Amino acid sequence: MTKMEFSGPGLSSDQWERINDLAVSLQPAQALWLSGYFAGVGSAARAPGGFDQVAVLERAKPDQPLAPAIETRTLTVLYGTETGNSRGLAKTVAEVAKQQGIVATVSDMADYKTRKLKDEQDLLVITSTHGEGDPPQSAVAFFEFLEGRKAPKLPDLRFAVLALGDSTYEKYCEGGKRIDRRLEELGATRLEARVDCDVDFDEAAPGWIKAVVAKLAPQDSAVTLAPAAVRVSAIAPAATSTFDKQNPFAATVIDNIVLTGRGSSKETRHIELSLEGSGLVYEPGDALGVVPRNDPAVVETVLNCLGLAPDASVSVKQKQLSLGEALSSAFEVSAVTPRFIDHWAELSGAAALARLRGPEQAEARSAFMREHHVLDIIRQFPVKGIDADALLRGLRPLQPRLYSISSSLAAVPDEAHLTVGTVRYDLDGQPRAGVASSYLAQHAAPDAVVPVYIQSNPHFRLPQDDAPILMIGAGTGVAPYRAFMQEREVRGASGRSWLVFGERNFRSDFLYQTEWQGLLKDKVLTRMDVAFSRDRTPKAYVQDRLRQNSRDVYAWLEEGAHIYVCGDAAHLAPDVHATLLDIIVQESGRDAAAAADYLAALQRDHRYQRDVY
Repeated sequence: MTKMEFSGPGLSSDQWERINDLAVSLQPAQALWLSGYFAGVGSAARAPGGFDQVAVLERAKPDQPLAPAIETRTLTVLYGTETGNSRGLAKTVAEVAKQQGIVATVSDMADYKTRKLKDEQDLLVITSTHGEGDPPQSAVAFFEFLEGRKAPKLPDLRFAVLALGDSTYEKYCEGGKRIDRRLEELGATRLEARVDCDVDFDEAAPGWIKAVVAKLAPQDSAVTLAPAAVRVSAIAPAATSTFDKQNPFAATVIDNIVLTGRGSSKETRHIELSLEGSGLVYEPGDALGVVPRNDPAVVETVLNCLGLAPDASVSVKQKQLSLGEALSSAFEVSAVTPRFIDHWAELSGAAALARLRGPEQAEARSAFMREHHVLDIIRQFPVKGIDADALLRGLRPLQPRLYSISSSLAAVPDEAHLTVGTVRYDLDGQPRAGVASSYLAQHAAPDAVVPVYIQSNPHFRLPQDDAPILMIGAGTGVAPYRAFMQEREVRGASGRSWLVFGERNFRSDFLYQTEWQGLLKDKVLTRMDVAFSRDRTPKAYVQDRLRQNSRDVYAWLEEGAHIYVCGDAAHLAPDVHATLLDIIVQESGRDAAAAADYLAALQRDHRYQRDVY
């Protein structure tokens, strides 16, 4: 049982705290007895003569003696998340444990007090992996502690790990693997073998949850869990809405315009969607999940290359679909995964594919996956007579794509705006495109319908209205800052705001230029610095603007500013992080280690937040 917030009628906060402390320690039978006792107290207090404790106790006595309380171990479910899946699964585990009479505490790695780790008894860890083996952004500090010299020995701890990942990355589920290895190194005992889940985690997670809770529950307890329970709760629906990842809302497109100007080397779109009638709500910093469809031309080419009929019937998650529909809406048909290489190596017998298998071939396999799509492998290593089911067994499910919402509900009720960079490139001499961005560019014309849901992002939030904010982003990373400014303008926030924005060219790529100028004029936005990398030699980026204004950056930090970084995880985020460290060293006189501690403290206090991809 978790503690509830104070809400009792007429109770003081001290009384409520004492009640909570008692409640979390009770066995079910004890709680039932006390409910009768307090019912008697209420009845006696209203009766003539007032409260008679002896009489109440006599009436509240159970027919049978209470069974002695079973000594129980503490259970903590710890999660690290980038998109919310781990959070939802952690809540599911806690709920299943509660049904077995096990009290579980659920904690985000971002908020977990690491000093508590040495006192934990049973620990279940659910974590995703960010990029090539990195922790989720919000869990970095926990990983650093656990893998550092300050981590305690844990001989009395029992643990189990559920790892979430994306098999298109070579270091698949590495975040969970790192924690699993480290807890074992620290002397903890494994309750259950680690399970690694691909993006279709709803198939593997239920078995792990059932097995782990069964080992924690009293003997002879039956633990039941339908896979649907995991699918429903993994990404909790927003507020009062019933729409989520499994049941998206059909949003009507209001507008879809190209933001970038003539001569730009890229295409960035501003897309407005209607949420009217959905009940969907979001906060600035949240993302919109878009459920795309594959390019019909790519699907047709795959079918033609394999000689398969689009109307062949296949079963997908207990639903009958045509093969054409399955390849259009249910499976990835572009990005190659290690699983597909293994699968196609067996089907084709191709020695070149077989040589890419195994952990020692990680670098070569990664390079091969970057240079090939599924269609390229099908053409290069043909398989005669393949049937539809054999093809699908090698493909991973088509996943929604998340886009930072670039609007505030307070400013545009019943709408969600997106800022989308259309991904187009050449590969092997042929034009290719990103699945979701090209879907939005081609399909999302006004009045068209796009399936969407809200993905909460509690680790990218505005502070109080009087707190200063420093927003750093490049390209479409400016999206959440548009939402921040709309929200602050509506609320009349008094806190200062500073935007550092980077793109390629001033004339063609200054996204939302007139809006920023208007916000500056109205003093909603206090300051803006820009870096257009291709307008000058040498190139200048957002980190260069930060360095040029290092004294002001440090002054803002000392005055309580919250820092936000949004954009590319491979280059922008680490470059900005390194620059901030340099600024702290330069302006404060700290050494490198003290500067790192300073920045880490900002992260722990939620004053340094990143949304990178």
